Amino acid sequence: MSKKNQFVYKGLTVIAWVIFVGLCVEAGALLVNFGMSLYNPKFIAHLYQKLDLSAMYARSEWAFYTMYSFILSIAMLKAWLFYVVIRLTYDFNLLKPFSDAVAKQITHISYVTLSIGLLSFIAREASNHLLHRGYEIDKLNQFWADSQAFILMAAIIYVISQIFKKGIELQNENDLTV
Repeated sequence: MSKKNQFVYKGLTVIAWVIFVGLCVEAGALLVNFGMSLYNPKFIAHLYQKLDLSAMYARSEWAFYTMYSFILSIAMLKAWLFYVVIRLTYDFNLLKPFSDAVAKQITHISYVTLSIGLLSFIAREASNHLLHRGYEIDKLNQFWADSQAFILMAAIIYVISQIFKKGIELQNENDLTV
């Protein structure tokens, strides 16, 4: 393995860590705000990212808790996705890339990505339903605007995991014949 490949690989690992920390901070801030809103509903007007959902809360607590649950779930799944990516960077060996652990991690990444995409799609449809009932949802769309991209990415990652599984079979055959 060349020094350049090793440097790029370490750089990608650092970038994954930075994204993971950022997503954890975002999910943590959303979780703390949710807890504060349960404790003191007046706090809802001052939520993280200026997400003022006080009108929704005043009109329907059920709608508020449903939408905020979607926001929290998606934020936590995104953080979990990058945790799995970081674990993959430690399991991946550039000299012998096809291993069972790597194939399982890539498959896990595709499942988490699909979960994010499907949950985002369901949340977007639920928010559209609330829009038709007269709720203000403009501030919510930022959390699930990319649902189709996550679903497509999950499909691509799943295909890559299947290629890795086939690579493992070929590598094991090659090891047995030598």
